[in-house]
Amino acid sequence: MARVNAVGDSEHSRAAAPSIRDVARAAGVSHMTVSRVLNRHPNVSEATRERVQQAITDLHFRPSRTARALAHGSSRVIGVLEATGARFHGPASTIVAIEDAARTEGFSVMIAVIDAADAASEAAAVEHLLDQGAIGLILVGPGTTASGSIAEAASGVPLVVMHAAEGADRGAADQFEGGRRAARHLLELGHTAMAHIAGPAGWLEAESRARGFAAELAAAGLAPVSVAVGDWTAESGYRAGLELLAAGGFTAVFCANDQMALGLLHAAREAGVDVPAQLSVIGYDDISEAAHYAPALTTLRQDFPELGRRAIAELLSQLGGGPAPEPMPAPELIVRESTSARP
Repeated sequence: MARVNAVGDSEHSRAAAPSIRDVARAAGVSHMTVSRVLNRHPNVSEATRERVQQAITDLHFRPSRTARALAHGSSRVIGVLEATGARFHGPASTIVAIEDAARTEGFSVMIAVIDAADAASEAAAVEHLLDQGAIGLILVGPGTTASGSIAEAASGVPLVVMHAAEGADRGAADQFEGGRRAARHLLELGHTAMAHIAGPAGWLEAESRARGFAAELAAAGLAPVSVAVGDWTAESGYRAGLELLAAGGFTAVFCANDQMALGLLHAAREAGVDVPAQLSVIGYDDISEAAHYAPALTTLRQDFPELGRRAIAELLSQLGGGPAPEPMPAPELIVRESTSARP
């Protein structure tokens, strides 16, 4: 019985130990502000810093081992903010590549899933990663909707935004050039009337691919005949394909990813449109199944392992631990059976 009581007393003591939230309430500030004070971030006013330090003293708060490691620059943790639910090939492949590259450099990766439409979710995830000792953050997901609020929540912490528009980050793939290469391939096959199934709003990579595609057409005195928007899934590509094919007026379609291209192929088959004899289709990413589509899909291949290596290199560069990486090369055009000369 005495032993049970001793365990109970120990558990009670641990439960009663003040947390970072207790400090935040006592100081009248946010959890993030307490984290910044603990991590010695420069963007905290002296008055706020003193108020937080006083609350820490009054509550006898003891920062966690990871927080102390971060404060002294000894943490080997990199935080990844995942805003897609790991539902898509590109982001999932990127995270695998980041983890592999980080391990090679002697770091571990901690992932926090966020809702890109919820600023509170983003701030809580940033706070959690910083509390666990993350020395830098990598955002994987819809950058235009998430990166601004995350950058604000993580002010003073190195942040790399993956799948960014051209020039937005040295570690990002050149999505704009990928869109241009898709259009150039179709132009070289003689197509002059083309449609586009774009990725969802809020994704820098979707917007950049669409702009690159349109820019290459504009250089040839053309413009997309129709543009439909999907959500990266094959189902959305199928629905967009039915809509586009009902309107007609084009001989080629550029899909912003391979899954939506799969949906388009399904729609074309239902509509009795032969690919590529009547319609050329090009995708993006070169997922492992793309070579086994019917017909095999022409697409743009991204080098995800290299993308992960450059993301870690960019983060270490921001931390002062290495040179900045060179710009990511544009995706490689992989020509298969789904594109052919204009009918």
